[in-house]
Amino acid sequence: MQAADAPLPPRGWRWAPAWVLAYVALWPAPGVAELVLVLGALAGVVRLLRDRFRGGAALLSGPAWALTTILFLAYWLPEAVSALDATDLGRAWREVAVDLRYLPFLWVVAAAVADPVGRRRTFGGLAVIAGLWTLDALVQAATGTSPLFLLFDGLKQAVSGHPTCRAEQIAALDRLSGVLGPCNLKLGIVLASLSPFLLEGAGRRYGAAGWLLAAAAAGLAILLAGARAAWITYALVLLWSGGRRLGARRLLVVLLGGVLLLASAAMVSPEVAQRLHRSALALSGEEQGVDAALSGRTRIWSAAACMIREHPINGVGARGFREAFPACDAGHGALAAWGRGPALHAHQIVLEILSETGIIGLLLWLAGAAMAWRAWRYADAQAREQARPALIALAVSVFPLNTHLAAYSTFWGGVLLLLAALYAGSLLGREAR
Repeated sequence: MQAADAPLPPRGWRWAPAWVLAYVALWPAPGVAELVLVLGALAGVVRLLRDRFRGGAALLSGPAWALTTILFLAYWLPEAVSALDATDLGRAWREVAVDLRYLPFLWVVAAAVADPVGRRRTFGGLAVIAGLWTLDALVQAATGTSPLFLLFDGLKQAVSGHPTCRAEQIAALDRLSGVLGPCNLKLGIVLASLSPFLLEGAGRRYGAAGWLLAAAAAGLAILLAGARAAWITYALVLLWSGGRRLGARRLLVVLLGGVLLLASAAMVSPEVAQRLHRSALALSGEEQGVDAALSGRTRIWSAAACMIREHPINGVGARGFREAFPACDAGHGALAAWGRGPALHAHQIVLEILSETGIIGLLLWLAGAAMAWRAWRYADAQAREQARPALIALAVSVFPLNTHLAAYSTFWGGVLLLLAALYAGSLLGREAR
Protein backbone atom coordinates (compact mmCIF):
# COMPACT_ATOMS: atom_id res chain seq x y z
CA MET A 1 0.00 0.00 0.00
CA GLN A 2 1.32 3.48 -0.88
CA ALA A 3 2.14 6.11 1.72
CA ALA A 4 -0.82 8.13 0.41
CA ASP A 5 -3.13 5.32 1.59
CA ALA A 6 -1.84 5.49 5.15
CA PRO A 7 -4.48 5.74 7.91
CA LEU A 8 -5.46 8.94 9.64
CA PRO A 9 -3.43 9.83 12.74
CA PRO A 10 -4.70 8.94 16.21
CA ARG A 11 -7.49 11.27 17.33
CA GLY A 12 -5.21 13.05 19.79
CA TRP A 13 -2.94 14.24 16.96
CA ARG A 14 -5.46 15.69 14.51
CA TRP A 15 -4.73 19.22 15.70
CA ALA A 16 -1.30 19.15 14.05
CA PRO A 17 -2.19 20.68 10.62
CA ALA A 18 -4.06 23.58 12.24
CA TRP A 19 -1.11 24.16 14.58
CA VAL A 20 1.37 24.26 11.67
CA LEU A 21 -0.78 26.81 9.83
CA ALA A 22 -1.20 28.93 12.98
CA TYR A 23 2.57 28.97 13.45
CA VAL A 24 3.17 30.17 9.88
CA ALA A 25 0.29 32.67 9.89
CA LEU A 26 1.76 34.26 13.02
CA TRP A 27 5.22 34.89 11.56
CA PRO A 28 4.38 38.63 11.44
CA ALA A 29 4.33 38.43 15.26
CA PRO A 30 7.60 36.51 15.87
CA GLY A 31 7.23 36.27 19.64
CA VAL A 32 3.72 34.83 19.40
CA ALA A 33 4.77 32.46 16.59
CA GLU A 34 7.64 31.18 18.73
CA LEU A 35 5.22 30.64 21.63
CA VAL A 36 2.94 28.63 19.33
CA LEU A 37 5.94 26.55 18.21
CA VAL A 38 6.98 25.80 21.78
CA LEU A 39 3.45 24.96 22.92
CA GLY A 40 2.94 22.60 19.98
CA ALA A 41 6.28 20.90 20.63
CA LEU A 42 5.45 20.52 24.33
CA ALA A 43 2.01 19.13 23.47
CA GLY A 44 3.69 16.59 21.22
CA VAL A 45 6.12 15.54 23.95
CA VAL A 46 3.34 15.24 26.53
CA ARG A 47 1.23 13.17 24.17
CA LEU A 48 4.13 10.86 23.32
CA LEU A 49 4.99 10.40 27.00
CA ARG A 50 1.36 9.73 27.87
CA ASP A 51 1.18 7.11 25.15
CA ARG A 52 4.64 5.82 26.21
CA PHE A 53 5.66 6.16 22.58
CA ARG A 54 3.34 3.27 21.70
CA GLY A 55 1.61 3.23 18.33
CA GLY A 56 4.38 5.25 16.74
CA ALA A 57 3.67 3.73 13.33
CA ALA A 58 0.17 5.22 13.50
CA LEU A 59 1.79 8.66 13.74
CA LEU A 60 4.79 8.30 11.40
CA SER A 61 6.43 5.47 9.49
CA GLY A 62 9.74 4.12 10.76
CA PRO A 63 11.69 5.85 7.96
CA ALA A 64 9.89 9.15 8.71
CA TRP A 65 10.79 8.91 12.41
CA ALA A 66 14.39 8.25 11.39
CA LEU A 67 14.67 11.01 8.79
CA THR A 68 13.13 13.74 10.98
CA THR A 69 15.47 12.78 13.82
CA ILE A 70 18.49 12.74 11.50
CA LEU A 71 17.61 16.16 10.08
CA PHE A 72 17.29 17.51 13.62
CA LEU A 73 20.68 16.08 14.58
CA ALA A 74 22.27 17.49 11.42
CA TYR A 75 21.12 20.92 12.58
CA TRP A 76 21.59 20.59 16.35
CA LEU A 77 24.80 18.58 16.73
CA PRO A 78 26.96 21.21 14.95
CA GLU A 79 25.93 23.89 17.44
CA ALA A 80 26.44 21.49 20.35
CA VAL A 81 29.99 20.66 19.20
CA SER A 82 30.76 24.31 18.48
CA ALA A 83 29.66 25.31 21.99
CA LEU A 84 32.58 23.43 23.58
CA ASP A 85 34.93 26.40 23.11
CA ALA A 86 32.63 29.06 21.69
CA THR A 87 33.50 32.74 21.74
CA ASP A 88 30.42 33.37 23.91
CA LEU A 89 30.05 30.20 25.99
CA GLY A 90 26.93 31.30 27.83
CA ARG A 91 24.97 32.17 24.70
CA ALA A 92 26.22 29.10 22.82
CA TRP A 93 25.08 26.63 25.48
CA ARG A 94 21.81 28.49 25.90
CA GLU A 95 21.16 28.10 22.16
CA VAL A 96 22.02 24.39 22.37
CA ALA A 97 19.55 23.85 25.21
CA VAL A 98 16.74 25.94 23.72
CA ASP A 99 17.03 24.33 20.29
CA LEU A 100 16.15 20.93 21.71
CA ARG A 101 12.55 22.07 21.20
CA TYR A 102 13.04 21.48 17.48
CA LEU A 103 13.08 17.68 17.81
CA PRO A 104 9.42 17.29 18.86
CA PHE A 105 8.61 20.21 16.55
CA LEU A 106 9.92 18.21 13.59
CA TRP A 107 8.01 15.11 14.66
CA VAL A 108 4.68 16.94 14.98
CA VAL A 109 5.09 18.88 11.71
CA ALA A 110 5.93 15.65 9.87
CA ALA A 111 2.89 13.95 11.43
CA ALA A 112 0.70 16.83 10.21
CA VAL A 113 1.40 15.94 6.55
CA ALA A 114 1.84 12.18 6.86
CA ASP A 115 -1.64 11.32 5.54
CA PRO A 116 -3.61 12.64 2.53
CA VAL A 117 -6.09 14.66 4.59
CA GLY A 118 -3.44 16.35 6.71
CA ARG A 119 -1.23 16.96 3.70
CA ARG A 120 -4.09 18.53 1.74
CA ARG A 121 -5.05 20.78 4.64
CA THR A 122 -1.50 21.82 5.45
CA PHE A 123 -0.21 22.39 1.93
CA GLY A 124 -3.50 24.01 0.92
CA GLY A 125 -3.37 26.25 3.98
CA LEU A 126 0.20 27.29 3.20
CA ALA A 127 -0.89 28.14 -0.34
CA VAL A 128 -3.73 30.30 1.02
CA ILE A 129 -1.39 32.09 3.44
CA ALA A 130 1.14 32.78 0.68
CA GLY A 131 -1.65 33.96 -1.61
CA LEU A 132 -3.10 36.33 1.00
CA TRP A 133 0.31 37.76 1.80
CA THR A 134 0.94 38.25 -1.92
CA LEU A 135 -2.36 40.10 -2.43
CA ASP A 136 -1.67 42.19 0.68
CA ALA A 137 1.75 43.16 -0.70
CA LEU A 138 0.22 44.18 -4.03
CA VAL A 139 -2.33 46.31 -2.16
CA GLN A 140 0.57 47.98 -0.37
CA ALA A 141 2.26 48.58 -3.72
CA ALA A 142 -0.88 50.28 -5.00
CA THR A 143 -1.91 52.22 -1.89
CA GLY A 144 1.20 52.46 0.28
CA THR A 145 -0.44 50.55 3.12
CA SER A 146 -0.50 46.86 4.07
CA PRO A 147 -3.94 45.99 5.50
CA LEU A 148 -2.67 42.83 7.18
CA PHE A 149 0.21 44.66 8.86
CA LEU A 150 -2.22 47.31 10.10
CA LEU A 151 -4.29 44.49 11.62
CA PHE A 152 -1.30 42.90 13.41
CA ASP A 153 0.00 46.31 14.50
CA GLY A 154 -3.41 47.31 15.85
CA LEU A 155 -3.67 44.09 17.85
CA LYS A 156 -0.18 44.58 19.27
CA GLN A 157 -0.93 48.15 20.31
CA ALA A 158 -4.18 47.04 21.91
CA VAL A 159 -2.34 44.40 23.96
CA SER A 160 0.97 46.13 24.77
CA GLY A 161 0.29 49.80 24.14
CA HIS A 162 3.30 49.99 21.80
CA PRO A 163 3.46 49.92 17.98
CA THR A 164 5.27 47.14 16.15
CA CYS A 165 7.76 49.46 14.43
CA ARG A 166 9.38 52.76 15.35
CA ALA A 167 8.57 55.89 13.35
CA GLU A 168 12.10 56.10 11.89
CA GLN A 169 11.85 52.53 10.60
CA ILE A 170 8.63 53.36 8.81
CA ALA A 171 10.11 56.58 7.39
CA ALA A 172 13.19 54.74 6.07
CA LEU A 173 11.15 52.05 4.25
CA ASP A 174 12.42 51.65 0.68
CA ARG A 175 10.67 48.45 -0.40
CA LEU A 176 7.48 46.45 0.07
CA SER A 177 7.32 45.19 3.62
CA GLY A 178 3.86 43.63 3.47
CA VAL A 179 2.41 41.78 6.42
CA LEU A 180 5.81 41.46 8.14
CA GLY A 181 6.10 45.22 8.53
CA PRO A 182 8.79 47.91 8.04
CA CYS A 183 10.92 46.60 10.91
CA ASN A 184 11.10 43.04 9.57
CA LEU A 185 12.04 43.29 5.89
CA LYS A 186 11.92 39.59 5.07
CA LEU A 187 8.78 39.55 2.93
CA GLY A 188 10.57 38.73 -0.34
CA ILE A 189 12.54 35.74 0.90
CA VAL A 190 9.58 34.39 2.93
CA LEU A 191 7.23 34.59 -0.07
CA ALA A 192 9.86 33.02 -2.32
CA SER A 193 10.28 30.08 0.06
CA LEU A 194 6.52 29.56 0.40
CA SER A 195 5.80 30.08 -3.31
CA PRO A 196 6.10 26.36 -4.27
CA PHE A 197 2.97 25.67 -2.19
CA LEU A 198 1.12 28.58 -3.82
CA LEU A 199 2.12 27.62 -7.37
CA GLU A 200 1.43 23.93 -6.84
CA GLY A 201 -1.98 24.65 -5.34
CA ALA A 202 -2.94 27.08 -8.11
CA GLY A 203 -1.69 24.70 -10.80
CA ARG A 204 -3.59 21.70 -9.46
CA ARG A 205 -6.83 23.61 -9.00
CA TYR A 206 -6.83 25.88 -12.06
CA GLY A 207 -4.28 24.34 -14.42
CA ALA A 208 -1.64 26.25 -16.36
CA ALA A 209 -3.66 29.48 -16.28
CA GLY A 210 -3.88 29.37 -12.50
CA TRP A 211 -0.17 28.65 -12.21
CA LEU A 212 0.69 31.58 -14.51
CA LEU A 213 -1.54 34.03 -12.62
CA ALA A 214 -0.17 32.97 -9.24
CA ALA A 215 3.41 33.09 -10.57
CA ALA A 216 2.93 36.61 -11.94
CA ALA A 217 1.34 37.95 -8.74
CA ALA A 218 3.93 36.39 -6.44
CA GLY A 219 6.75 37.42 -8.77
CA LEU A 220 5.67 41.07 -8.73
CA ALA A 221 5.39 41.10 -4.94
CA ILE A 222 8.80 39.45 -4.53
CA LEU A 223 10.35 41.82 -7.05
CA LEU A 224 9.04 44.92 -5.25
CA ALA A 225 10.04 43.49 -1.87
CA GLY A 226 13.56 44.27 -3.00
CA ALA A 227 15.71 41.39 -1.72
CA ARG A 228 17.90 40.16 -4.57
CA ALA A 229 18.41 36.85 -2.74
CA ALA A 230 14.64 36.38 -2.96
CA TRP A 231 14.76 37.06 -6.73
CA ILE A 232 17.25 34.21 -7.14
CA THR A 233 15.22 31.92 -4.90
CA TYR A 234 12.04 32.62 -6.83
CA ALA A 235 13.76 32.15 -10.18
CA LEU A 236 14.77 28.65 -9.03
CA VAL A 237 11.17 27.94 -8.01
CA LEU A 238 9.93 29.02 -11.44
CA LEU A 239 12.49 26.82 -13.20
CA TRP A 240 11.66 23.75 -11.14
CA SER A 241 7.89 24.14 -10.80
CA GLY A 242 7.27 25.72 -14.21
CA GLY A 243 9.37 23.19 -16.08
CA ARG A 244 7.07 20.42 -14.89
CA ARG A 245 3.83 22.36 -15.20
CA LEU A 246 4.38 24.19 -18.51
CA GLY A 247 7.15 22.44 -20.39
CA ALA A 248 10.38 23.97 -21.65
CA ARG A 249 8.99 26.19 -24.40
CA ARG A 250 6.22 27.82 -22.41
CA LEU A 251 8.55 28.20 -19.45
CA LEU A 252 10.99 30.11 -21.66
CA VAL A 253 8.17 32.51 -22.56
CA VAL A 254 7.41 32.93 -18.85
CA LEU A 255 11.05 33.68 -18.06
CA LEU A 256 11.20 36.25 -20.86
CA GLY A 257 8.05 37.79 -19.42
CA GLY A 258 9.80 37.93 -16.06
CA VAL A 259 12.71 39.83 -17.57
CA LEU A 260 10.27 42.32 -19.12
CA LEU A 261 8.51 42.64 -15.77
CA LEU A 262 11.84 43.38 -14.10
CA ALA A 263 12.69 46.03 -16.72
CA SER A 264 9.24 47.62 -16.36
CA ALA A 265 9.53 47.67 -12.58
CA ALA A 266 12.94 49.35 -12.85
CA MET A 267 11.38 52.13 -14.95
CA VAL A 268 8.62 52.89 -12.44
CA SER A 269 10.35 51.99 -9.16
CA PRO A 270 13.55 53.87 -8.22
CA GLU A 271 14.27 51.26 -5.56
CA VAL A 272 14.25 48.38 -8.07
CA ALA A 273 16.37 50.44 -10.49
CA GLN A 274 18.86 51.14 -7.70
CA ARG A 275 19.20 47.44 -6.88
CA LEU A 276 19.72 46.56 -10.53
CA HIS A 277 22.37 49.27 -10.83
CA ARG A 278 24.07 48.02 -7.68
CA SER A 279 24.05 44.47 -9.06
CA ALA A 280 25.63 45.69 -12.31
CA LEU A 281 28.58 47.09 -10.35
CA ALA A 282 29.76 43.52 -9.83
CA LEU A 283 30.65 43.41 -13.53
CA SER A 284 33.17 46.20 -13.11
CA GLY A 285 35.74 43.78 -11.73
CA GLU A 286 36.87 46.33 -9.14
CA GLU A 287 36.87 45.42 -5.48
CA GLN A 288 34.85 48.47 -4.46
CA GLY A 289 32.29 47.81 -7.19
CA VAL A 290 31.86 44.19 -6.17
CA ASP A 291 31.52 45.16 -2.50
CA ALA A 292 28.91 47.80 -3.38
CA ALA A 293 27.02 45.27 -5.51
CA LEU A 294 26.95 42.87 -2.55
CA SER A 295 25.92 45.59 -0.05
CA GLY A 296 29.17 45.28 1.87
CA ARG A 297 29.05 41.51 2.15
CA THR A 298 32.61 41.01 0.88
CA ARG A 299 33.75 42.60 4.15
CA ILE A 300 31.54 40.16 6.06
CA TRP A 301 32.72 37.20 4.02
CA SER A 302 36.36 38.20 4.56
CA ALA A 303 35.70 38.17 8.31
CA ALA A 304 33.99 34.78 7.99
CA ALA A 305 37.06 33.41 6.17
CA CYS A 306 39.22 34.71 9.03
CA MET A 307 37.04 32.88 11.58
CA ILE A 308 37.28 29.70 9.53
CA ARG A 309 41.09 29.97 9.52
CA GLU A 310 41.22 30.66 13.24
CA HIS A 311 38.63 28.03 14.27
CA PRO A 312 38.54 25.43 11.47
CA ILE A 313 37.38 22.41 13.48
CA ASN A 314 34.24 23.57 15.28
CA GLY A 315 33.96 27.29 14.58
CA VAL A 316 33.33 30.23 16.88
CA GLY A 317 29.98 28.90 18.11
CA ALA A 318 26.45 29.11 16.75
CA ARG A 319 25.28 32.74 16.82
CA GLY A 320 28.80 33.76 17.89
CA PHE A 321 29.54 35.59 14.64
CA ARG A 322 28.84 39.05 16.04
CA GLU A 323 31.23 38.55 18.97
CA ALA A 324 34.02 37.22 16.76
CA PHE A 325 33.50 39.80 13.99
CA PRO A 326 35.49 42.77 15.38
CA ALA A 327 38.69 40.71 15.73
CA CYS A 328 38.39 39.51 12.11
CA ASP A 329 37.09 42.72 10.51
CA ALA A 330 39.65 44.00 8.00
CA GLY A 331 37.87 47.36 7.91
CA HIS A 332 37.63 47.76 11.68
CA GLY A 333 36.75 51.35 12.56
CA ALA A 334 35.39 52.27 9.12
CA LEU A 335 31.66 52.78 8.66
CA ALA A 336 30.16 49.64 7.12
CA ALA A 337 27.59 49.49 4.32
CA TRP A 338 24.99 48.17 6.78
CA GLY A 339 25.66 50.96 9.29
CA ARG A 340 27.25 50.87 12.72
CA GLY A 341 27.93 47.79 14.76
CA PRO A 342 29.25 44.32 13.89
CA ALA A 343 27.78 42.01 11.28
CA LEU A 344 25.38 39.60 12.94
CA HIS A 345 25.93 36.58 10.69
CA ALA A 346 27.77 35.55 7.52
CA HIS A 347 24.83 36.16 5.12
CA GLN A 348 25.73 32.94 3.27
CA ILE A 349 24.76 29.53 4.56
CA VAL A 350 28.00 27.67 3.81
CA LEU A 351 30.14 30.42 5.32
CA GLU A 352 27.81 30.62 8.31
CA ILE A 353 28.08 26.90 8.98
CA LEU A 354 31.86 26.87 8.53
CA SER A 355 32.55 30.01 10.56
CA GLU A 356 30.17 29.19 13.41
CA THR A 357 30.34 25.37 13.55
CA GLY A 358 33.51 24.53 11.57
CA ILE A 359 34.32 21.56 9.37
CA ILE A 360 32.49 19.24 11.77
CA GLY A 361 29.34 21.29 11.35
CA LEU A 362 29.56 21.34 7.57
CA LEU A 363 30.07 17.56 7.43
CA LEU A 364 27.02 17.01 9.64
CA TRP A 365 24.89 19.32 7.46
CA LEU A 366 26.07 17.46 4.36
CA ALA A 367 25.25 14.13 6.03
CA GLY A 368 21.72 15.36 6.69
CA ALA A 369 21.37 16.51 3.09
CA ALA A 370 22.66 13.15 1.85
CA MET A 371 20.08 11.26 3.92
CA ALA A 372 17.29 13.53 2.67
CA TRP A 373 18.39 12.90 -0.92
CA ARG A 374 18.68 9.14 -0.29
CA ALA A 375 15.09 9.09 0.98
CA TRP A 376 13.95 10.87 -2.21
CA ARG A 377 15.96 8.56 -4.44
CA TYR A 378 14.41 5.40 -3.00
CA ALA A 379 10.84 6.72 -2.70
CA ASP A 380 8.25 5.70 -5.28
CA ALA A 381 6.76 8.09 -7.83
CA GLN A 382 3.61 8.77 -5.82
CA ALA A 383 5.55 9.67 -2.68
CA ARG A 384 7.82 11.98 -4.66
CA GLU A 385 4.86 13.74 -6.24
CA GLN A 386 3.17 14.43 -2.92
CA ALA A 387 6.42 15.72 -1.35
CA ARG A 388 7.55 17.83 -4.32
CA PRO A 389 6.34 21.27 -3.10
CA ALA A 390 8.11 20.81 0.24
CA LEU A 391 11.28 19.57 -1.47
CA ILE A 392 11.37 22.58 -3.81
CA ALA A 393 10.77 24.99 -0.93
CA LEU A 394 13.54 23.43 1.16
CA ALA A 395 16.04 23.12 -1.69
CA VAL A 396 15.71 26.71 -2.92
CA SER A 397 15.88 28.05 0.65
CA VAL A 398 19.31 26.48 1.24
CA PHE A 399 20.62 26.84 -2.34
CA PRO A 400 24.32 27.51 -1.70
CA LEU A 401 24.94 29.93 -4.60
CA ASN A 402 22.92 32.69 -2.97
CA THR A 403 22.90 34.88 0.12
CA HIS A 404 20.82 33.81 3.12
CA LEU A 405 19.30 34.75 6.42
CA ALA A 406 20.92 33.25 9.52
CA ALA A 407 20.25 29.51 9.65
CA TYR A 408 20.75 29.45 13.42
CA SER A 409 18.50 32.43 14.14
CA THR A 410 15.17 31.81 15.86
CA PHE A 411 13.07 32.87 12.90
CA TRP A 412 14.90 31.45 9.89
CA GLY A 413 16.05 28.34 11.72
CA GLY A 414 12.39 27.60 12.48
CA VAL A 415 11.47 28.16 8.81
CA LEU A 416 14.16 25.80 7.51
CA LEU A 417 13.29 23.06 10.00
CA LEU A 418 9.58 23.46 9.22
CA LEU A 419 10.30 22.88 5.52
CA ALA A 420 12.54 19.91 6.36
CA ALA A 421 9.79 18.31 8.44
CA LEU A 422 7.14 18.95 5.77
CA TYR A 423 9.42 17.21 3.28
CA ALA A 424 10.12 14.18 5.49
CA GLY A 425 6.50 13.73 6.55
CA SER A 426 4.99 14.10 3.09
CA LEU A 427 7.58 11.83 1.46
CA LEU A 428 7.60 8.98 3.99
CA GLY A 429 4.21 9.36 5.67
CA ARG A 430 2.72 6.77 8.00
CA GLU A 431 2.82 3.01 7.97
CA ALA A 432 -0.05 1.43 6.07
CA ARG A 433 -2.46 -0.76 8.03
